[in-house]
Amino acid sequence: MTSSPVTILPAVHLTSDVTARATTERPVQHAVHVLHDNPEWLPPFRRAFEAEGVPLVEWRLGEGSLDLDAEPPRGVIWSRLSASSHTRSAPLAKDAARSITAWAASWGRRVVNGQHVADLEVSKIVQHAQLRRAGFDVPRTLAVFGRDGLIEAAEGFRAPFLTKHNQGGKGLGVRRFDDHAAFAAYVHGDDFEDAADGITLLQELLVADEPAITRAEFVGGEFVYAVRVDTSGGAFELCPAEACAVPGQDTAAEPMFRIRPDVTARTPLIRRYQSLLSELGIEIAGIEYMTTIDGRTVTYDINTNTNYNPDVEGSLQAPAARHIARYLGSLLREEQEADGR
Repeated sequence: MTSSPVTILPAVHLTSDVTARATTERPVQHAVHVLHDNPEWLPPFRRAFEAEGVPLVEWRLGEGSLDLDAEPPRGVIWSRLSASSHTRSAPLAKDAARSITAWAASWGRRVVNGQHVADLEVSKIVQHAQLRRAGFDVPRTLAVFGRDGLIEAAEGFRAPFLTKHNQGGKGLGVRRFDDHAAFAAYVHGDDFEDAADGITLLQELLVADEPAITRAEFVGGEFVYAVRVDTSGGAFELCPAEACAVPGQDTAAEPMFRIRPDVTARTPLIRRYQSLLSELGIEIAGIEYMTTIDGRTVTYDINTNTNYNPDVEGSLQAPAARHIARYLGSLLREEQEADGR
């Protein structure tokens, strides 16, 4: 795919002083408008969009105002809402993403990962339900609303088991409990971690056949690559982004993230994931799965705010960030042509 012929625009941060009306009062120029809640995750995309010649305008979620009678900016609206946005001083991000994408869609704008995708991003219950409905093997999970019923609900799980937050990301609320007494002490203690939406998940502990999980990346509904993520360190936060890199990390050690060349677009599981994403209208996502010691292939996460590991990206001729820039650039050209520009 060739680069977009449109003029490159400088990145624009929409802050509380710049409203949606203000954006429409500027000279009309088509661009990809990225809705996001963390600017630290954007540098790889800025570079990719600049390299592809696709204009990118940044819109910080949870700030400013929205004139519902104003026409949205021209171009493509791309939501990168993160389920963990509330941990970065952006508690209103999920509602802002739902509102802005619904508003833009009502004006006929091309929206990528819109309101319905935001609902899935911030709810592991919704993800689990869609995966189960589509026939994927998923972890046994129980959702508990509020704190009071947790101890009783956990009696239905054989220890060890896990807890997670329904609105997850960053390993939020993920803890392992080896016995019910320890869990009861946690629930009653001062260290109990409240979920953003008040929903705690109890989940069976899956034992992998090796200390690793796999994350399959998709752009425009097409498979890009799969990454093996080393979990031997025992951590539950597996952020691949360059902003998550640990200073002083031993680069001579086995890399935490590396390409799985054995997983391809022809792999039956990948084809099933593609069908699911198409059915759900999810255009950009990463799906995580693992193989257990008893031979199960369990899918447990759909992440629509996908970040990419810089070492993996740097090793590829066509990194995923460039795939996104090219894909959204092609959508932008379609919008320009439809508008006669």
